[in-house]
Amino acid sequence: MTDLTISAAAGSEVGNRYQANFDVVHLSVEPLLAVIADGMGDGLGSALAGRTAVDTFVERIADAEGAADAGALRDAVAVAQQRVGDIGRQVEGLAGCTLTALVASGDGFWIAQIGDSRLYRLRDGLLELLTVDHTMAWLGAVHGWYPFDSAQAASARYHLTRYVGHAAQPEPDVMSVVPSPADVFLLCSDGVAEQVPYDRIRDILGQRSSPQVMVQQLLAAAEAAGGRDNATAIVVTIATR
Repeated sequence: MTDLTISAAAGSEVGNRYQANFDVVHLSVEPLLAVIADGMGDGLGSALAGRTAVDTFVERIADAEGAADAGALRDAVAVAQQRVGDIGRQVEGLAGCTLTALVASGDGFWIAQIGDSRLYRLRDGLLELLTVDHTMAWLGAVHGWYPFDSAQAASARYHLTRYVGHAAQPEPDVMSVVPSPADVFLLCSDGVAEQVPYDRIRDILGQRSSPQVMVQQLLAAAEAAGGRDNATAIVVTIATR
């Protein structure tokens, strides 16, 4: 990727539902390491899980010294699972979080995904969701168990099938992508994905403004939609040197 340049920005807002922010974000650009975690619930376990998962993931990827691969991402999540599991045995209430990461490698990006935070890519006007939500709502939508906008679907969005802190220590989804000039990537918590409509996300990312401006617009859109959750976004843009 020596012929490409990467720009990125991150931001997070508490919203109106919670008194504290249980989303955790990390962003470094050279090399790119973008991570979002969303704590489950609003207790101490939620706060500790998100912070521990992100810090652990960043630590383990840093240990790879720029040679991160699929094995390194799985190892990082596995260690995070162990550490968050230890927290869950020490505090009252649920200790768990999502984790979505975009990591630079020698010839592209690696993606790690567990939970229902998301990673989108805008390319040639098409906004694609590159990750899968690990929720019963996603399974229900895919298999037609109930209408997407039904009460059953709304309830099923809170039933995660995989997350960091799960007793079974499930693995993340791991995939590689090769960026192209003019690509725009968005990592976001469900406070953005569930409140900002697809068309609005596509329009904001399609403006080709700076990553910081796009992050601010996404967070403002989440607030305007009701601010019913913590909202976090990382925007990564690709250009030719």
